[in-house]
Amino acid sequence: MASSIVSMISIFLLFAMSGHALASLSPTFYSSTCPNLTGIVRAAVQQVVASEPRMCASLVRLFFHDCHVNGCDASIMLNGSNNEQFAFPNINSLRGYNVIENIKALVEAKCPNTVSCADIIVIVARECVMALNGPTWTVTFGRRDSLTANQTAANVELPPFFLNVSRLIANFQSHGLSVQDLVALSGSHTIGQGQCGNFKSRLYGPSLSSSPDYMNPYYNQSLRSQCPSSGGDSNLSPLDLQTPVVFDNKYYKNLINFSGLFHSDQTLWSGGDWTVAQLVHTYAMNQARFFQDFATGMINMGNLKPLLAPNGQIRKYCGKVN
Repeated sequence: MASSIVSMISIFLLFAMSGHALASLSPTFYSSTCPNLTGIVRAAVQQVVASEPRMCASLVRLFFHDCHVNGCDASIMLNGSNNEQFAFPNINSLRGYNVIENIKALVEAKCPNTVSCADIIVIVARECVMALNGPTWTVTFGRRDSLTANQTAANVELPPFFLNVSRLIANFQSHGLSVQDLVALSGSHTIGQGQCGNFKSRLYGPSLSSSPDYMNPYYNQSLRSQCPSSGGDSNLSPLDLQTPVVFDNKYYKNLINFSGLFHSDQTLWSGGDWTVAQLVHTYAMNQARFFQDFATGMINMGNLKPLLAPNGQIRKYCGKVN
């Protein structure tokens, strides 16, 4: 009996040493192979914030759009055929690819062939939120980079700006994310900007207070000067007019004041789902609770269907496979 147990342990150790054990994400994954990873990324993100603070909003969005399609596997970074960058929710909208490549190069210089692009995207998102006075959380590592992109999946799975609250809930739940995750992660819209073409219909549409898409008339008027009824679709407006480069809970206060930029924002408060509206109110009144739930949501998003060894690879350049 004892010899059988020893044999089983020996087999397990053999598999673990060969890299074929059941892999899992861990906060200490690079503790011996790239111990300065966090410091390298943090310094690079701080430089980004110093030169263009709103880039961090784009990098957080890049994290969402990568992880929401087949998990966090850096498929969003791949160039070439079936490119996710040219999916409808991403084309002419998503940016920050060059920042990730630059940070990857810095990491490669110190820890060659060690850290995946997928893990870099995940930690960059946290560092960006922290750099704009937002919360922190424990990032786990060990993700691998995918060998292919999936433009079709990106078109289907990424939630567009015009979804109502019930469809947003369904979209998030289809990815194993909760209603709390939906409302908390939507709070990332406290930073960044939106293109006029994605919300212009709200400016010149129904104005009745009974409409689910009702917009505060003062907010509406301030946006019209930036977004004319004809043309200007690529013009940008802050998602939060008050503190557009500070990560805070003003986003939720704006929703209660009927000043959400996108339909998919305002529907969280006005769309008729009482549970969702209660969470909006909670976060508007309690920033600490928002920070706590946002951190939880980012962890949950980062853990979606991780690609683990021996699958995938560690790309040397994030835009192409090795």
